[in-house]
Amino acid sequence: MVQSLRSFACATEIRSRPMTDIKIKNMEQFATISGLSRPTVSKYFNDPKSVRDSTRVRIEAALKKYDYRPNIYAVNQNRKLTKNVGVVVPYLADPFFAEIARNIEQRCIDAGYSPTLFSSHGDADLERDILDNLRALKPAGALIAPLGRGTDRRALEVFCDDVPTVLFDSNIQDVGLAFVGSDNPQFAELIVEYLCRTGEPPCFFEMKHPANPNANKRRQAYVRAMEHLGHSPVMVQVEGRGWAFEEIGRAGGIKALETGQFVTRTVLCSNDRLAIGLLAACYQKEVRVGRAEGCVLRVAGLDDHPFSRFTCPPLTTIAQDYDAVSRRAVRTLFDAVESGTETTTHETVLFEGKLIMRDSA
Repeated sequence: MVQSLRSFACATEIRSRPMTDIKIKNMEQFATISGLSRPTVSKYFNDPKSVRDSTRVRIEAALKKYDYRPNIYAVNQNRKLTKNVGVVVPYLADPFFAEIARNIEQRCIDAGYSPTLFSSHGDADLERDILDNLRALKPAGALIAPLGRGTDRRALEVFCDDVPTVLFDSNIQDVGLAFVGSDNPQFAELIVEYLCRTGEPPCFFEMKHPANPNANKRRQAYVRAMEHLGHSPVMVQVEGRGWAFEEIGRAGGIKALETGQFVTRTVLCSNDRLAIGLLAACYQKEVRVGRAEGCVLRVAGLDDHPFSRFTCPPLTTIAQDYDAVSRRAVRTLFDAVESGTETTTHETVLFEGKLIMRDSA
C-alpha cells in the first residue's frame, strides 16, 4: 500500500492548475463525472499499475482537470472486501435451478465465502430490484442466471461495472466477466441424430413465446440437424407464457394430440419440463409412450431435469453437466476477485451434454 500511495502522490504532484471550477467531493462523484466505473477508479488509487495504460492515462487526465485528491482512509476501507457472494436465478421453484444453485452455494461455502440466494420469479422488475439490493450488500462478487429476453440489459451492465460477475445458463452477450453454460446446439444435434437413427425423425415441441433464450438455440440446431440428415423439420408450437412449463406442455400437448399436429411418431421437446407436461397429456388421452410393443409415440427432452428419471416412462434426454458448469463459474469468479486484476476480455465457456437413453424414446 505504501508503494501504491507513493505512485499516486507522484501522479498528483505533477498536476498543473485545475482546468475547471467543478469541486469533486468523493470518489463516486469523480468516477461519474469522469465517465469511469467506481471499481476501476478505486483500483487505480490502490495501485496505478493495476489498470490498463489507456485507463491510467484517462484517470490522470481527469485528476488534473478536476483537481481531485482521494480520501486515503476511504480508499483503505474500500479495499476490505466482504465475503458475501450473490447468487441469482430466474425461478427457484424449477428443480433445475434449485440443483445448480445448491451446487454453486456449496462451492462458495467451501471456498470460505457466504452466498446469498435470490430468485427473480421470472419477473424483470424483480430481477432489477435484486441487483439494487445485492449491490447494497457490497458483495465480493456475483453469479447470475439472467432471465434472458426479459432482462434489463442496461441495469445488468451497470451492476457488472460495480461488482465482479459471472453469468450462467442464459447468456447476455459480452456482459460480466464471463458466461459459463451448456452447448445448447450440441444438445439438440446429438439427440436428433439418436432419434432419427432409432426410429421416425422427430417433430419439435416448443412454446411459441419461450421464456428462456436457450430455446431458440435448440430450435435452430434441431432445424439444422434435421436438414443435414435429409428430413423436413416440423414445429409444434404451443401457447403460454412464463415459467409454468409443465402445465403449458400438458395443455398444449392435449391440443396437439386432439388436432393431429404430431405428424411423426417421435416428439422432441424443447426442455424436459415441457416433456413432463406432454407425458401427462399422453396419459390423459390414453396415448402409450415408449419403445415397447404397443406404444404409439416416442417422447424425448433436453436438460436431464432432476425429475426426468422418475417420469412414466422415464424420459430420454440430454444431460447438462451441472458439476462442470458450477465449478467453472465459481472458479472464474473467485480467480478474478482474489487476483484483483482488470479483465480486458469477456470469456465464454460451454460444456457439452451427454445422451441419457431411457424408456420414453
